[in-house]
Amino acid sequence: MKKIITLILGLFLVLSCSKEDPTEIIDESSVSQKMLSIEEINAFIETELKQNGDLDWTKAPTNVLYSAVMHGGEVLTIGFGEKGESFIDGTQRSPRLNNIKEGIITTVQNKEGVTRSNTVVADDNILNVMDLKVTDFETIVELQAMDNIRYLEPNGYGFYLQENVQEKSAGCSQSGQSINSGDYSVISPNARLPWNYKKHNIDDAWSLSTGAGITVGLIDTGLSANQNLLGSGFNDGASNGRSVQRFGTFIDSPWWWSNNIDGPNDRCGHGTQMASAIASPRNNDFMPVGVAYNSNLVAYRGTEDVVLNDYHERKGVSNALKALGNRSDVKIISMSVGYPWSIGNVKDAVRYAYGKGKMIMAAGGTSTTFTNWYGVIFPASMSETVAVTGLKDNGYNRCDICHDGNKIDFTIIMQRASNTSRTVPVLGFNNGAQAYVGGSSVATAMTAGIAALVWARNPNMSRAQVLDKLKRAGEFYPNRNSKFGYGNIDALKAVQ
Repeated sequence: MKKIITLILGLFLVLSCSKEDPTEIIDESSVSQKMLSIEEINAFIETELKQNGDLDWTKAPTNVLYSAVMHGGEVLTIGFGEKGESFIDGTQRSPRLNNIKEGIITTVQNKEGVTRSNTVVADDNILNVMDLKVTDFETIVELQAMDNIRYLEPNGYGFYLQENVQEKSAGCSQSGQSINSGDYSVISPNARLPWNYKKHNIDDAWSLSTGAGITVGLIDTGLSANQNLLGSGFNDGASNGRSVQRFGTFIDSPWWWSNNIDGPNDRCGHGTQMASAIASPRNNDFMPVGVAYNSNLVAYRGTEDVVLNDYHERKGVSNALKALGNRSDVKIISMSVGYPWSIGNVKDAVRYAYGKGKMIMAAGGTSTTFTNWYGVIFPASMSETVAVTGLKDNGYNRCDICHDGNKIDFTIIMQRASNTSRTVPVLGFNNGAQAYVGGSSVATAMTAGIAALVWARNPNMSRAQVLDKLKRAGEFYPNRNSKFGYGNIDALKAVQ
């Protein structure tokens, strides 16, 4: 279990020093066409994160942005339009926005000396975003001087974490584990009730709501094809009359311009665990039950692991958000994935789904280091999301690798203070297997499940009304804690 937790969003094990002085990089007077090394770019990134808590590539010096684009597969993601114009308002893009888009493409074509087909990598039909192939320094200079560009981002650059972390396995585990007998109790018909459910009165809340009729969307690493209880056995035991669907938007290919969707099946393990915490059936197989065990589930494999560190994962999550936003049956979207800084096309997609009335739960962050200086990660840092983190069972002490901060909205108790390896029992990757999972990831999935209980009890309520019920069921309500928001949710109080 320790391997799982320490890898979850291990995206803060970053370079702590550089051979170059970062101030040399950000001195605009010395900007040149020099190609910066990955080490130099990473030094700039780290300085920005420590000084500002986020990274705005659009304001980066030209040589930094250009170098990151070159190291990132020569793809530049461009958000266009006025501030706040994240997506198309209506069924078609307005003539004004079309003119802006075409002007950008023409500028790049002229600077690069290539055809349109060799310029446009992807053109979104909902978001005001496109991906263009850029290889010339002067193209970046020209784009930075243009109006009506909301952001310029090297979405293929993913080397900030690679120096010190095997981030491609972050949060992943397919190994089953033995569950301590003190970490569950047996309930009818023959399911395991995780120990921390009682800390939030979840089992008592089931007398009023089990999530029936509510559909939760999950954006993660997909669902394991080997876990029957999240497949053909989804209606097992006391769970009935519901559905599970799985889709894939993650593009698995060695080339950034490929559009080969890799499919919906989990190859990591993290998505399977999150799905279990949300909606595992109240089964007859001696396996852990999910919080909303009668809710529907729509799972998207939008990412390879929990770290949104490359073009394919960012594009995959963005596309999954749009797809779930367009589904009228989906009320809640759970995202236990993220990154240290804002990602433009994901941010635009969050705003799109939010505009469709979805309640978006996002993990506040889990890492093995830098938790003392780095706050809530993206997209939990957005006002459009509900940010969640995890606590130990000895008061308001965050889990040993969880993040906190003033953007956290709720907390879930999910770790034994006496043994940090004992977290929340969930379904394992394979049939008959179980595992522990911790961090802000499982806290987020459980909160999504509680929200489903509340919405099922009050099906005609708006997102704002359901969120208000969650707040009122928070331990600190009507006040808000500076690190833990409204605190631990009492699920029974929330559904009453």
